[in-house]
Amino acid sequence: MGWEGGLTIAVVLMVLAGLASGKVSPVGVLFTGLAVLMTTAAFTGSHQLLTTSEAAAGFGSTGMITVGLLFVVAAGLTRTGAVRLMTQPLLGNAKGLRSAQWRMLTPVAGLSAFLNNTPIVALFLPVVDDLARRLQIPASRLYLPLSYAAILGGTCTLIGTSTNLIVNDLLAQRPEGSSLALFDLAWVGVPATLIGLLYLIGTSAWLLPDRSKVLAERLDPRRYTVEVEVIADGPLVDRNIEAAGLRHLPGLFLVEIERNGHIIPAVGPMEILRGGDRLVFVGVLESVVDLHQMRGLQPATDAIADLDAPRRERCLVEAVVSEACPLIGKSIRAGGFRARYQAAIIAIARGGRALSGKIGDIALRPGDTLLLETHPRFIERQQDARDFYLVSGVADSAPLQHDKAWFALPILGLMVVLASSPWVSMLNAALIAAIALIVTRCMDLREAISNVDWNVLLVIGAAIGIGRAMDNSGAAQAIGIQVITLTADRPFLTLAAIYLLTSVATELITNNAAAVLIFPVAMAAAESLGLSPIPFVIAIMVAASAAFATPIGYQTNLMVYGPGGYRFMDYVRFGLPLNLIVMAIALLIIPWVWPL
Repeated sequence: MGWEGGLTIAVVLMVLAGLASGKVSPVGVLFTGLAVLMTTAAFTGSHQLLTTSEAAAGFGSTGMITVGLLFVVAAGLTRTGAVRLMTQPLLGNAKGLRSAQWRMLTPVAGLSAFLNNTPIVALFLPVVDDLARRLQIPASRLYLPLSYAAILGGTCTLIGTSTNLIVNDLLAQRPEGSSLALFDLAWVGVPATLIGLLYLIGTSAWLLPDRSKVLAERLDPRRYTVEVEVIADGPLVDRNIEAAGLRHLPGLFLVEIERNGHIIPAVGPMEILRGGDRLVFVGVLESVVDLHQMRGLQPATDAIADLDAPRRERCLVEAVVSEACPLIGKSIRAGGFRARYQAAIIAIARGGRALSGKIGDIALRPGDTLLLETHPRFIERQQDARDFYLVSGVADSAPLQHDKAWFALPILGLMVVLASSPWVSMLNAALIAAIALIVTRCMDLREAISNVDWNVLLVIGAAIGIGRAMDNSGAAQAIGIQVITLTADRPFLTLAAIYLLTSVATELITNNAAAVLIFPVAMAAAESLGLSPIPFVIAIMVAASAAFATPIGYQTNLMVYGPGGYRFMDYVRFGLPLNLIVMAIALLIIPWVWPL
């Protein structure tokens, strides 16, 4: 190994330190490392570092493009409510903590085998709140198992995580040109997922603390009054309040039902819903958004239908009424709010009180917080106007296209069938699914592009470039030889060392970067021992996904950190045993299925 290898190792250590510190962005530190290697190669004329074409190759790799397309597919399924349609029947019958966990974690793991984990966890975050409130159990005993179940499910197939796709693409680029099939990982992933789920359900009650008191301090003091109407021919007609999922909504209370001009107060759980019923709720913003997206309900205002923008293009916006608003003292209907602002008021918050009467009859006051359904352009028009003190969009609030769910589900099935066939590549299958979702209007092209996580793709591309430099410079081979030396030329110990090295790196940095950086080391070790690279590739894929012991090890772990009120040691106490369990399963099965 020459000076190029030493420089590459130094750059990799710098990248690892930067990523582990959490003080710099993954994109920034990886691009910095890439720039150092490219610039040094340019000035020295060395061909053992990184050429411009090699540095750029990662950004056009098959695996990275496939990951981007899977973001689009996941967004289409979320946008149509297809995922909620599949899971709601299971979750509605939960009776306690273990029942809730089993009913939630099983579909999460199953979906994560075929979709990106991040949108799945995001979709289930409000579900956790709902279950915790309805069953009166600590939400902290649901959030972290939710993340872990998504991670476990991702180890079951080649498209379960972006890491699997990237590593498989790197394998396919090697001279031997081998690659894995869609379900090859299932040999390890399915047993690990089943045993992992049993661990999560069996130990969370005593390994995860009750963080309810921590979260109580973060409750939003605003209480919106919102009206919704039961769609006459919708799925909620002739169902009772509890069966419809409206009894114990998190942070939302059903005040009354208006039916044919008569008010039904103190609504009981067995009250049967009728088409055209007007339901009045009081609650927090997040639950109002969930209510707004629920299948079978629609805002109880004619102004929604009168808006110019198509409903699929609208979003929810919060606006605080100022003293300069010309509609102060006038009712919403009499003041012509919809015609004046091209926005429909679907909920009002005033000092945490429930407001009586229909929303259209409420007279506006300064300081009222309005929840509006409107076009995103409303924010641009009103941010500098004097009518409102504050205007802000509500994230992920676009109305769901429930009627398109029956298109989205078969498209998902088609993608899985095509990807598992020997004739169609995963890139091709994902591309067909993404195009089909756009053609069937499950989402438009703008939504498809906006739902791609470009930061993830940039991290992948830069990490592939640095991994190529490790291979070119001989650094990977030198480290591989050291690993073999330390393991006394015993293939099983070498496999265990590669797994452990990947696992530790993943807990400190992003899983994609860790896998790409360890990959050339594993390939060098396999080549030195004269072994097939497949067992080592499987070990990297599983170890890079099975990151449970730190909140920074996997993106979904960070997503539940705040909502669950967790502390760092909660991850160590609950996640480290799961790390060891998955490692033991992998090291037992890999040599058996792919002999060393």
